[in-house]
Amino acid sequence: MTARILIVEDELAIREMLTFVLEQHGFSTISAADYDSAVSALQEPFPDLVLLDWMFPGGNGIQFAKHMRQDEFTRQIPIIMLTARGEEEDMVKGLEVGADDYMTKPFSPKELTARIKAVLRRTAPTRLEETIDVQGLTLDPISHRVTVGEQVLDMGPTEFRLLHFFMTHPERVYSREQLLDNVWGTNVYVEDRTVDVHIRRLRKAVEPSGHDRLIQTVRGAGYRFSARM
Repeated sequence: MTARILIVEDELAIREMLTFVLEQHGFSTISAADYDSAVSALQEPFPDLVLLDWMFPGGNGIQFAKHMRQDEFTRQIPIIMLTARGEEEDMVKGLEVGADDYMTKPFSPKELTARIKAVLRRTAPTRLEETIDVQGLTLDPISHRVTVGEQVLDMGPTEFRLLHFFMTHPERVYSREQLLDNVWGTNVYVEDRTVDVHIRRLRKAVEPSGHDRLIQTVRGAGYRFSARM
């Protein structure tokens, strides 16, 4: 099945280049040049991934990412932010509001398509179909839901993958590099700092029920998922 990519970019030349490159690599595309058009594009059939510029008329990438993550129909769609900003603070800000990856312009078409394929691969539904329960925290890979009792916890696709890995590999300490390999996949252009950002987002998602205590930092070693304190 061909992945459908929504390109949100106000510069026509860049939008046309992205459309050409992605369609050459077998993706189908839709595009939007401003905030309202981008919101209108979020309807069935929903895109499989959004390439999101940092700044565009009517709003910005941060606002649009927040909009997507607050809507039950689009919160699981992965986002790659495209920006001319290279500062670490901006990268972290984009990840914290829900982006799954971050690319700084200019970038090569080869790297872009590699990033898209990697994000689609790691955010795809897991093959393991068994429901997992740890102290009332329940993860269902088939419905792609995390619940505590009747309450559905809100989290993005990368946090879901991270939690699924933790819950299926409890009591063992994993370094940032090991988490990148197991959750993001090998040969993926992701920095170690990205792991810390997603750990914070995962903890925040499970904090209301008190399950953030299960995601433990092991100083100098990495992270562990444990029901033991």
